[in-house]
Amino acid sequence: MTKKPNILFIMADDHAAKAISSYGGGLNDTPNIDRIAHEGVRFDHCYVTNSICTPSRAAILTGTYNHVNCVKTLDTHMDNDLPHVAKHLQTGGYQTAIVGKWHLGEGKSHEPKGFNFWSVLPGQGEYFDPFMIEMGKEREEFGYVTDIITSKCINWLNSRDGSKPFFLMCHHKAPHREWEPHPKNRNLYGEDIKVPETFYDNYKNRAKAAAEAKMRIKDDMKYADLGLAQPEGGSEVGERVRPEMSHRKIPNPDDVSKLRLIDKDSGEVFTFKSKEELGQFKYQRYIKRYLRTIASIDESVGVLLDYLDDNELKENTLVIYTSDQGFFLGEHGWFDKRFMYEESLQMPFLARFPKKIASAQINKNLACNVDFAPTFLDAAQLEIPTYMQGHSLMPIMNGKAPKSWQAVVYHRYWMHRDPDHNAYSHYGIRDQRYKLIYWYNEGYDLPGTNHGGEDREWELFDCKEDPLELFNVYSDPKYQDIVQNMKGMLTRKMAEIGDEPEH
Repeated sequence: MTKKPNILFIMADDHAAKAISSYGGGLNDTPNIDRIAHEGVRFDHCYVTNSICTPSRAAILTGTYNHVNCVKTLDTHMDNDLPHVAKHLQTGGYQTAIVGKWHLGEGKSHEPKGFNFWSVLPGQGEYFDPFMIEMGKEREEFGYVTDIITSKCINWLNSRDGSKPFFLMCHHKAPHREWEPHPKNRNLYGEDIKVPETFYDNYKNRAKAAAEAKMRIKDDMKYADLGLAQPEGGSEVGERVRPEMSHRKIPNPDDVSKLRLIDKDSGEVFTFKSKEELGQFKYQRYIKRYLRTIASIDESVGVLLDYLDDNELKENTLVIYTSDQGFFLGEHGWFDKRFMYEESLQMPFLARFPKKIASAQINKNLACNVDFAPTFLDAAQLEIPTYMQGHSLMPIMNGKAPKSWQAVVYHRYWMHRDPDHNAYSHYGIRDQRYKLIYWYNEGYDLPGTNHGGEDREWELFDCKEDPLELFNVYSDPKYQDIVQNMKGMLTRKMAEIGDEPEH
């Protein structure tokens, strides 16, 4: 009988595909993550079904959309009695473990179930000396969070029963906001990084949601985001992030002559001659802190891959690297995610499995995060339960997509006008070329949402002719056949997965 494969699932938080060098973004170098792509497959069209942390994690575990698993916003936690992939793998003879960011709730009703070992961060967790909840007991760990998560994974791998296959979920906190790099990486990326061509987007030709979002690097970042000391004071120091919080946003005044910003680590003082110079400064501080934080993740991936090599586990282990969603790196002037625009929607997805997957492949098929759980079970040669709504990616890992393979992917963001980012609720589909988005703009009193009622709008983007998504062609006469076709596919997709349409 063939020995069942091991599965190592490594997931970062908010890691944009452009910040992985094998995706060709040109921003940074990630040689260890690239090893997975070079020795396996890189997916270019893997998408998230709800671009926000908690709902994405629920979809990955359960293989279901958020209207089914009921985890629709950051403030709705997962019922741990729900069936999910780790429970099925455990029943199928696997040793299971999760280490790192859980973010699906704490307490007996929400803590991890289906894992032989678990050690997770409460909530978002901290970068330095984080508290972790390990098998129900909270403990403070000392050091840098990425290193701690990596060490715990290695320790569990060393202590497992070698006669059984393993399923290990290594969930990094990084590079989540506020992007605190390891001290040894604080001086990486000394040269300035090119600003995205849409950094100064004016949001014309788009739905109102784009202009209303509070995700602008120039206007909406707080002092802590950029490693700056927040001065004492009130509104003259900056706008509050939230009414109940002491954190304030860095000002973006027309007259910058009196603005002084101070590096909270070195004490260096920064002054500015123009508003544009201030905007460039904020972008460089943001992108460099983000990339420096990713450097530790790449080191961690190298440690885990070397462990597999050194212990003769490489050939029979499926290794996957991904992120819980994409992230804006200055495109459209934004940070964060939430929207169905490409930088937020796209998840990096790299997989290596020498026994089954040919090396150096680039896969153009559509995939999404509800496909991950069925993929794990298929790789483990276990039955995929009927409640799962995704499809195993194993058949397409070698470029052999069935004729019936999914023609569209579906996304729905429920957290209307959340208090931090004011992102509007919407849903839509993407196929290989076009993207249709419906802004229904209602919160329906879900936790973490705000009241709705804004004008409802449609958007259609031609991602081939307009890859930067600057022109909504929904009302363009040339695209009316496409509009009707995409609307039909959206209605059918919602019927297929059981979501209720608003349009």
